[in-house]
Amino acid sequence: MNIAVIPARGGSKRIPRKNIKEFHGKPMIAYSIETALNSGCFDKVIVSTDDAEIAEVAIKYGAEVPFMRPSNIADDYATTLDVIKHAIEFTEQQAWGIKNVCCIYATAPFLTPEFIQKGLKELTENAIDYAFSATSFPFPIQRAIKLNSEKYVEMFQPEHLNTRSQDLEEAYHDAGQFYWGTANAFIARKPILGTSSKAVLLPRKRVQDIDTPEDWELAEALFRAIEC
Repeated sequence: MNIAVIPARGGSKRIPRKNIKEFHGKPMIAYSIETALNSGCFDKVIVSTDDAEIAEVAIKYGAEVPFMRPSNIADDYATTLDVIKHAIEFTEQQAWGIKNVCCIYATAPFLTPEFIQKGLKELTENAIDYAFSATSFPFPIQRAIKLNSEKYVEMFQPEHLNTRSQDLEEAYHDAGQFYWGTANAFIARKPILGTSSKAVLLPRKRVQDIDTPEDWELAEALFRAIEC
């Protein structure tokens, strides 16, 4: 059995009620639920939440909320692995026989079913622990700068001051949208960014962090542009 777990606690501080805040006509979490359901990859799509209103919205859009998340993994210090491990342990108590789990963040309105499908294919065909969403940096990281204690500019890698951009190795980062993994890997808390992981590459236009009000505005504009 494969399941999706969508973490969605109620205590978002920088964007209050972020997970169910209206985004282009429907609650933000609805996009993740609908994408998971439309992927055809899951026997169950579960939302892990500590909040009754979020649970109600999740059920309305087709997810299941078979448990309420305990308070000790619903604060600012709880990790994604804590939440997924708890969900898997619940399924074990129900004898569901879970093999693979996909954590999908509740704030992933740019995610499409095809990328979830690609992740499952990578996971099962390569016998790895994880397959997760990633995208490329828009600028060579080797040319990154920093400000020293006196606010003057320094390069992180001064040896690349005059290196042509096209001669530098391309770099990628976690897109923060989904993480496929075997149930065993999640239970063992194996690191996701490890040597037994594969990246599913997303176009940069489909990746936007949504952690601050400015991020939210950018995401709305980007979504509008893509939809048009």
